[in-house]
Amino acid sequence: MHLSIISPVYQAEDVLEELVSRIISVTKNISNDFEIILVDDASQDSSWEKIENLSQKHPQLVGIRLSRNFGQHYAITAGLDQSKGTWVVVMDCDLQDAPEEIPALYSKAQEGFEAVFASRIDRKDSFFRKLSSRVFYKTLSYLTGMHQDEKTANFGIFHRKLIDEIIQMREKIRFFPAMVKWVGFRQTAIPVEHTENQERKTSYSFKKLFNLALDIMLAYSDKPIRLTVKLGVGVAFTGFLFALYTLIRYFMGDIIVAGYASLIISIWVLTGFLLITLGMIGLYVGKTFEGVKNRPIYIIEKKTS
Repeated sequence: MHLSIISPVYQAEDVLEELVSRIISVTKNISNDFEIILVDDASQDSSWEKIENLSQKHPQLVGIRLSRNFGQHYAITAGLDQSKGTWVVVMDCDLQDAPEEIPALYSKAQEGFEAVFASRIDRKDSFFRKLSSRVFYKTLSYLTGMHQDEKTANFGIFHRKLIDEIIQMREKIRFFPAMVKWVGFRQTAIPVEHTENQERKTSYSFKKLFNLALDIMLAYSDKPIRLTVKLGVGVAFTGFLFALYTLIRYFMGDIIVAGYASLIISIWVLTGFLLITLGMIGLYVGKTFEGVKNRPIYIIEKKTS
């Protein structure tokens, strides 16, 4: 198999037929030896029925349905595990990632790159979505020590040897772009058009985005704990200076009655800091607990033949 195109699907019954048609139209110009893998992340609409019907029309199409909603990056993992192509394309199903960009990604990869990301030169997203994405990627870059670009997401083409390494990474917290960056090899990005799609609402609420960001930061870095330690040292040093200053004033006779305000402020500040520290450690312990359960990353309910 020369080429595999993987797309996670959720609540996308209205775009699947166009998605498959456009993928086939552009991919057959690259190679006739290709497969399309659509992974339905337990959609509540008729996405799976649409995938089953499309798989009967197009023998290149493989449909996978997960037993429940695991999340986009878990659906991508399911597709990667099933893929057979020497080159693997990962793209979203909402048509904001234009299938017509696949030949350009493939052409760039032939220059000797194992990973070519699509860089969205003009993102057609809401102001809040673009702002939150920029803050998230800047913070993630700082915490992980790896450059993360808010203009790139899942869309890109990747060589089999890179994909095989990612498949071996069975940690419970999945974030495909960060996993690709961690694996290494020769990587680049090319500018692509980002298609506007105002009819479909994103499945990522603020709560989901926040939880995803928190999980990724905890999974890919121990810097939050290191920063907490540094903050603790800073607070302790400040407290020492304040204690020394208070002691000097006491011996000079400037303090007759101990200050109530400074005592209460110190208690609240230090208590809040201790709670933050305990919470941070608790999150890491919780993620470790989730990992040692050794549960499957995803469960497949159905698969088209």
